[in-house]
Amino acid sequence: MRRAWAAGSAPGSRCGRGLPSRRRSHPERCRAMFGGLWMPTLGDSSVTERDLTTLGREALQILIDALGGCVTAGHSTSADPVADAIALWFGLHGFAHQRAVSRVFPWPADSAERIITALAHLDT
Repeated sequence: MRRAWAAGSAPGSRCGRGLPSRRRSHPERCRAMFGGLWMPTLGDSSVTERDLTTLGREALQILIDALGGCVTAGHSTSADPVADAIALWFGLHGFAHQRAVSRVFPWPADSAERIITALAHLDT
């Protein structure tokens, strides 16, 4: 996500577009971003209590910053970039999960783009 942000592609969607495919190719990284069923036993791993309470915070901040940049640049009409970034985070997480478990569903080619555009309030 940091590399996409630094690359300067379209601000509102650059962080989210690759997430569904990354979830399939790197499930452990998505788990670190979103949490989920994985819950390590403290003491049996290198994971700390702080790790558990801050899981994904840095990744979410990148989405908040990207959406705030879209608002500043006039590409988004979001009135609350924090709340909309959280909605985008959840929407993409749900989409990535459904893509992973519903492989035969006839997904429209622009499904991710529709989610990103709607939840980030991007101008089309």
